[in-house]
Amino acid sequence: MSVEFGFNEATKLLAKPTGLKTKEVFALLETPPDQSLGNIAFPCFSLAKERKKSPMQIAMDIIHTLDVSKSALFIDAKPQGPYVNLFFDKAEFSKQVLSCISKEKSRFGFKKPNKKVVVLESPSPNTNKPLHIGHVRNMVLSESVSRILESQGYRVKPVNLNNDRGIHICKSMLAYQLWGKNKKPDKKSDHFVGDYYVLFSQKAKEHEELQKEAQDMLVKWENNDPEVRALWKKMNAWALDGFYETYKRFGLKFDKEYFESDIYERGKKLVLDGVKKGVFKKREDGAVIIDLGKPLGEKVLLRADGTSVYITQDLYLAKQKYADFHYDQSLYVVANEQDYHFKVLFEILNMLKLKAAKGVRHLSYGMIGLPTGRIKSREGTTVDADDLLDELAKKAQVELEKRKGITKKQMSVLSEKIGLGALRYYILKYSAHKDFVFKPDESISFEGETGPYLQYALVRAKRIEHKVGKKTAKPQMSALSNPESQALIHYLARFPFVVEESANRHSPHTIAEYAFLLASKFNAFYEKNSVLHARGGVQTARLKLVNAYVHVLSSCLSLLAIEPVEKM
Repeated sequence: MSVEFGFNEATKLLAKPTGLKTKEVFALLETPPDQSLGNIAFPCFSLAKERKKSPMQIAMDIIHTLDVSKSALFIDAKPQGPYVNLFFDKAEFSKQVLSCISKEKSRFGFKKPNKKVVVLESPSPNTNKPLHIGHVRNMVLSESVSRILESQGYRVKPVNLNNDRGIHICKSMLAYQLWGKNKKPDKKSDHFVGDYYVLFSQKAKEHEELQKEAQDMLVKWENNDPEVRALWKKMNAWALDGFYETYKRFGLKFDKEYFESDIYERGKKLVLDGVKKGVFKKREDGAVIIDLGKPLGEKVLLRADGTSVYITQDLYLAKQKYADFHYDQSLYVVANEQDYHFKVLFEILNMLKLKAAKGVRHLSYGMIGLPTGRIKSREGTTVDADDLLDELAKKAQVELEKRKGITKKQMSVLSEKIGLGALRYYILKYSAHKDFVFKPDESISFEGETGPYLQYALVRAKRIEHKVGKKTAKPQMSALSNPESQALIHYLARFPFVVEESANRHSPHTIAEYAFLLASKFNAFYEKNSVLHARGGVQTARLKLVNAYVHVLSSCLSLLAIEPVEKM
């Protein structure tokens, strides 16, 4: 937006001298890597062939017919090799950028709502154990992507698939049936269910027959055995109740939830219909397959015994989601272990010529590890989401206890917000595709590239606003012509482009990186430009810059789903 108006102004200025239509000029405009060379550049390469002149000569010709006095925004234009470089009037540019942010506030960089619908599926847990650190990355990534897309006008519909049937569910059920003695949860209920999944794994090492008993229980479940179904409903309810507590801590809400138990039979029917249509084939052993050729190869869609596999239900679920939402895009937030699965799924949806094939995309993400022994593990192999967040909240509290003026009641709320902010930022600062090790102590630091640092940066800027108060003196925009002020203003002006790029690529890490660099540029500005001790129009101008920074940094944190805090 604010840099866009610079582009729009440049387009008007250059249209006549270049002989191009305004759309053509706008499409060619660039931002020079070095602002000392100019603020907006017009490359002349595309005109060379038609005009039979070198790009350098064309740049000179344009300069001779260009009248920058027609624009209040630009003060000069110079040829730089094959480019025409335009220079902003610093005071006018500052005025326009800060006025734009002041007018739009939290909507700066955001777009008006459109009718495009995006369905975003996550975190798709199994109902036999608590949400773990892998789900944490999933939830954090999906929530931020959702907010970023909404900022660009999309109607985002978060949905969740609960994998609530299958052999893994029966293992928890069997362990509870054998050793639970009708006990009720004496802890968070999903952790209670998870304890029996762990117990089954331990007992099965000594008693191999338990694997067959679990398989037998699954057969009973599929045959609607009343006792097995009653146990399943009870334990599933416990697991889901626990999930909802965790979702609440992470601020997750869903427009719709799907359950594997409701759709797996319909998935079978869809596959069998595909056999009738000749899209799928039945092997001699009875299994239904599809041969996708290289590189995807052959894929089983129904086992020889008639039981379904994951892709069976996913085919039907895609169809159902489209029926429910008539989406323009459908995003699946799932770890990169399932990259092959989604390539196959999307290929089959296209082969079936389903409307559900429209706009499907796998938002793949990498693995997240932990330093050994830093946080307790329930199973020795993974860490629960609740335990991780509890640990970070405790670490935040230790830091807050060193500071004065924070009550016990405030401490509890602040610790949770800072702990969750630390977790979100540390995850989101990495590209989703990248594997990384989550370092709790590093993430909770109040210094460096962390969530708490950004939360503190916002608190600090708001404190400056509060101390200075409202000013009525006319702002002296020339006071913002120094390098530090201009660097900050130019970076604020980039925000709309950063958000748009992040939405197009579904990449929150670009917002995370931008937020940290923005805070760094503000520090550089504030170090050399006192706001509290300035006077008159100089103070008013600097305060306007602080106000703009607060609006944009607040938006960054909101897009990353990091809650601001009142004090730190």
